[in-house]
Amino acid sequence: MTPPGNAAVELDGLVKRYGSVAAVDGLSLRAERGAVTALLGPNGAGKTTAVEICEGYRQPDGGTVRVLGFDPVRDARLLRPRVGVMLQSGGVPAQARAGEFLRLMAALHANPLPPAALLARLGLTEHARTPCRRLSGGQRQRLSLAAAVVGRPELVFLDEPTAGLDPQARHATWELVAELRASGVAVVLTTHHMEEAERLADHVVIVDHGRVVAAGSPTELTGAERQLRFRARAGLGLDELLAALPLGSAAKESPAGHYLVEGDVQPEFLATVTTWCASHGVLTEDLRIERRTLEDVFLELTGRELRS
Repeated sequence: MTPPGNAAVELDGLVKRYGSVAAVDGLSLRAERGAVTALLGPNGAGKTTAVEICEGYRQPDGGTVRVLGFDPVRDARLLRPRVGVMLQSGGVPAQARAGEFLRLMAALHANPLPPAALLARLGLTEHARTPCRRLSGGQRQRLSLAAAVVGRPELVFLDEPTAGLDPQARHATWELVAELRASGVAVVLTTHHMEEAERLADHVVIVDHGRVVAAGSPTELTGAERQLRFRARAGLGLDELLAALPLGSAAKESPAGHYLVEGDVQPEFLATVTTWCASHGVLTEDLRIERRTLEDVFLELTGRELRS
């Protein structure tokens, strides 16, 4: 039984309050089947609460939630075999051996992936007989990922799947996520790694204070604009530099001695900057032209202050 419609997840005006605090405050988003949707936000932005509501672990206080067309609480029995969940921490029994745990998870599904092959894929074969409590943090992360996908889910929620992983394990995880998407699985990914979101996601949703502040593909969010970065002595007269550049250009120094110049970065633009530096006796280092990153957009939208 599959209701019509292509969306794997649909949230409309979702609200979740804890006392007087609205952790989720009118959140609306859509995650498509066969695509990776990255949910980004600072600590306390509401993204984990929203995902836990989609997983059926929390009840919303307002709005509507549909997962594969169903209500995640009322229709939990229908959704359970079709949805995989990887929690940021927990979910792996301390006493069970890694291989036994994955075989048990596989036995709960009608057509699971071979547990042994999945252990090998994620570099866990030699730890198959190791009690989970003795696995390293990264090994437990990989085992949690294996448990989330062993049942061949139509939709999988991955909460910080590469937190604490070394580069090899991180790339193996990325490859697995790409294969899930290619096979038609919907992936909803929460991460603090902007490079990960930019690399994997078809659609990015940035959340702050319980609301969506931006959404689109990584290219749509970062735009086509290029920017110029360089290092030089601290305290350059940027107002003088801007006076030499076309209207609409912008420049800032952050941190000290690191400069960012934005505008219509064409050869003439670059020549103007280097000529100005030369005429003011400024020796530039590490001068490069690059596009805005997802991290640039994220910080512009959510601010640079530290959050607990």
